[in-house]
Amino acid sequence: MTYTTVQYSLNLIKDEARELVSKGVVSRQQPIYTLCQYVPAREWAGVECELEACNFLLRDRIGDLIGSEKWDND
Repeated sequence: MTYTTVQYSLNLIKDEARELVSKGVVSRQQPIYTLCQYVPAREWAGVECELEACNFLLRDRIGDLIGSEKWDND
């Protein structure tokens, strides 16, 4: 069995978080560590390292990570 490792960039993490928020799976108010439920366990360490390198704490809110929302109908 071959495992592929995904290199998580901050943009990829943000995109994944935005997708989960838009689907209503997670809330913008939840802490970033909530995302660990949606990332394979073997890859979470890489996500944590990338977040720390970009000065995000796991207790910060997902909304802080993904920034402001854009509304198409405004």
